[in-house]
Amino acid sequence: MTDVHGTVEPGFESVREVFAGIAANEARDGGAQLAVHHRGRLVVDLWGGDGVDGDSLLGLYSSSKGVMALIAALLVQDGVLDLDREVASWWPQFAAEGKERITLRQLLAHRAGLIGADGGLSAEEIADDRLIAARLAGQRPFWEPDTGHGYHALVIGALVGEVVLRATGRTVQELYEERIRAPYALDYHLGLPEELEPRFRTALPALPTPAEQAFLAENPVAPDSFMAIAFNLHADPPFDNVEYANSRAVRVRAPLSGGGIGTARGLSRMYAAIAGELDGRPPLLTPGILAEFARIRSEGTDLVTGSENAFGLGFVPLATRHPSLGPTAIGHSGAPGSQAFADPSTGLSYSYARRRFGFMAGPGAPENDRLIPAVVEAAESV
Repeated sequence: MTDVHGTVEPGFESVREVFAGIAANEARDGGAQLAVHHRGRLVVDLWGGDGVDGDSLLGLYSSSKGVMALIAALLVQDGVLDLDREVASWWPQFAAEGKERITLRQLLAHRAGLIGADGGLSAEEIADDRLIAARLAGQRPFWEPDTGHGYHALVIGALVGEVVLRATGRTVQELYEERIRAPYALDYHLGLPEELEPRFRTALPALPTPAEQAFLAENPVAPDSFMAIAFNLHADPPFDNVEYANSRAVRVRAPLSGGGIGTARGLSRMYAAIAGELDGRPPLLTPGILAEFARIRSEGTDLVTGSENAFGLGFVPLATRHPSLGPTAIGHSGAPGSQAFADPSTGLSYSYARRRFGFMAGPGAPENDRLIPAVVEAAESV
């Protein structure tokens, strides 16, 4: 990626310079988009790379967990969901194998221990939240619930989505379309319409350096590890992360753990509706509900990834990794290295989207560490 296109508002020129530097130095990345809203205005709208423009629809993978968390937060705000109610009270089958006391709060905080299925999930199951939920209803947890946390990478959307369906009679996808996507005209889709398929750009695999290849060879994922189970690597065949978004079945059914398709512009606009007023409407979440979902609920060593991380309720608290952001900054990353968030303290929303997978970039590609401080500094100057 060498040429940078798009616009920035006065005061945000430095963000374009940082983005251009990333484009010049990381030519193998296959294209990227960056969109930033400030107090409801689109102030940064940049893109570059072969085949990628501002309207290209990309697989943003786990960014859809942020949508799931937003719908859950809205339903708590409405009084429809109770965070401290047992999941099995909505979904009786879930009580099997010692799961009867797991609460919605524990589930959203990645503390349920229900990270996958014995023997793995099939390709058909991975593409369909209802099939995942049916399979996991009878599954034993992989650790004692609420004794630790681990990233429920491919299943948390299906589990929370089943609770929402049983509590409301509607899917998260339906509620998102009616309450958020359509009213705000968002170019981020949970279920990609066929007429938008020509705008979709396939995800591209990582291109590891020799040193990165050596690291992977020296640190294989054990087939019986929590990492293998959570990412369905113990299935036959193992889960293919790149081909996941490239599957039309995934794009149509939009499994909530990673099946959303959209532009950086669309996802930034969704978070703008959390960060502050947008289109004359008040923020989607009240300060109390925002604080409830942003507060760190799980922190320390992740039992799945082995890394040090933190989770709020569905969302990831971003200030733990990006100290320039405020304490209620919430969002979620995506496997290629994408990152998106709302920061109500500054009125900022942000979405960076990559087409090609970065090396081990699931928590957000390293370029976010340069882009986010530049965005915050620019916002403080205008």
